[in-house]
Amino acid sequence: MSNIANYTDLSGRVAVVIGGTSGLGRVMAMGLAKAGADVVVTGRRENLVNEIAGEIEALGRRTIRRVADVMDRASLEALREETVAKLGGVDILLNAAGKTKRRPTAEVPIEEWRDIMDTNVTGMLIACQVFYGPLKASKLGGRVINIASLSSFVSLNEVAAYAASKSAVLSLTKSLAIEWSKEGVMVNAIAPGVYRTELNAALLDGTDRGREFLLRTPMKRFGKPEELVGAAVLLASNAASFITGQCIAVDGGFLCSGVNS
Repeated sequence: MSNIANYTDLSGRVAVVIGGTSGLGRVMAMGLAKAGADVVVTGRRENLVNEIAGEIEALGRRTIRRVADVMDRASLEALREETVAKLGGVDILLNAAGKTKRRPTAEVPIEEWRDIMDTNVTGMLIACQVFYGPLKASKLGGRVINIASLSSFVSLNEVAAYAASKSAVLSLTKSLAIEWSKEGVMVNAIAPGVYRTELNAALLDGTDRGREFLLRTPMKRFGKPEELVGAAVLLASNAASFITGQCIAVDGGFLCSGVNS
């Protein structure tokens, strides 16, 4: 009996993770590295870029250290050029940069609205444009993975700017899929459910909002960050060779939830 190939082995691939120096992006970046990819992680904080680069190298993977900002095209172009020169190309682009702010919509300053939209949508577009060339040239098949949200599908109270931006992320994902898939670049998204982290623990633990999230989640718990890795590795791998324009919700059943009791 012949051996079954490991279609989710990422050995020989180069991944760039934008906004992956902390939070869920960092966990997924390390997951790609553990699956065999060389991984370049960038963000605006040099100390965190250096820190995760050291962790990637400790796994025996290649990386580079370069700070970049999604709203600074020149910084992303410099990142692309150094990555291609030193690592040979780019096969995977994971867009994880994002921000949010809770505020009644009637009181949202237009500057805050623009800042959230710029980071979450325009910055993602810029990253995709900048890395389009090497992704198209990938001999292993280019992959784009955009981080969407539950808010791409349903509204959450008092985060209208974030919800609008994440709805746009889903639409951008579909638009790029129909344009780029014919050129061998598969474009998909992941919509994380509710994950308890150090940053949001105070908003979830013992609060009405946290209790409502748990009520609406059939699994009756928050996600663990490492539970996002499987979807990221799948969409980055040969196993996703005919998957494009899709969004995988890793949400414990939140989006399919109706009455749970």
